Amino acid sequence: MTPHVTSTELHQIKHMLNQQLVACRASLSGSSTSVSGRIKTSDPSEAEEETREEQPTEKPNAKTKPAKRKKETEKAVKAKKKKTSQQTECVTPQQKEAEDEKSAKPKKKRKKKKTITDVLSSSEPKPGCPADLQNLLAQYFSDKRSVIEQEELRLPESCFLSSNDLTHTLSSYLKQVCPKWARIQKQHTEKSSVVLLIVCSSALRTIELIKQLTTFKGGAKAVKLFAKHIKVRHETLHDEDAMPGLLNTFLSSVQIEEQVKQLEKGVTHIGVGTPGRINALIEKEGLNLRALKYLVLDWNWRDQKLRRMVDVPEVKLDFVKLLESGVLTGCKQNQVKVGLF
Repeated sequence: MTPHVTSTELHQIKHMLNQQLVACRASLSGSSTSVSGRIKTSDPSEAEEETREEQPTEKPNAKTKPAKRKKETEKAVKAKKKKTSQQTECVTPQQKEAEDEKSAKPKKKRKKKKTITDVLSSSEPKPGCPADLQNLLAQYFSDKRSVIEQEELRLPESCFLSSNDLTHTLSSYLKQVCPKWARIQKQHTEKSSVVLLIVCSSALRTIELIKQLTTFKGGAKAVKLFAKHIKVRHETLHDEDAMPGLLNTFLSSVQIEEQVKQLEKGVTHIGVGTPGRINALIEKEGLNLRALKYLVLDWNWRDQKLRRMVDVPEVKLDFVKLLESGVLTGCKQNQVKVGLF
């Protein structure tokens, strides 16, 4: 059953609906006017904010311009590099041809200085002669003595014995040079001196020459004149590591004193040794050359480097010093004869 509505009630409902519609229309018209008023009365700061918000959209366009410029510059640089590479490709073949021509030309090799061993290995061994000794003395004293003094140092030809022709042993050579050795040996009675002095370059060569003297010397006494190597215990010399220079001088003085005593003990006929040790004994007055009659030089022997005695600078200096110590004067007085073995 539906409820029954009277005409007065319907009239009231319509009146209420009309009032609500009017209120709605009024509210709608008021909101539109307020929005338009707000737009008209807006501050310039708000307009600036809106423009600022619009500007970021325009910035990407500003950034794109330098990027395009960079791309254009990169393209230009690449194009230049291509051009230069093409030019270098055109030039490099010419340079290569020039380099090939240079390489084809024979390069000048630097000449190496020839050593004594190179010169002597290429040349045949020749026996020494008196002229070799004369030339040695002339070259050594050329810048040390005057012309007159050099002439005085020149040895007379009469003082030279016959030289070895590379076929003799030491004994056979001495027998040829000293045929009256037995009588000379008996006449010699002076101590600290020798009649025959053989000069060589090293201690090992000294030992070899003394062994070769067995068939010649007979009953004569021969002595080795070279520096000996003595082993010293650490208990006796505690400063061996601290002062090696003093130790060496001490040992050499001990060796010289022993050799001086050996020469003073009895009569010695033959002395074989190095010029350095012979000079040292002469300076110590352990050896004199008053009884010397024969000076034999081991001239033709060569070491492993094919050097003779006078080719070694140190031995050469000691040898010339030995000649100056009294041998040259003895040769001029016709008391000493010189032989080149």
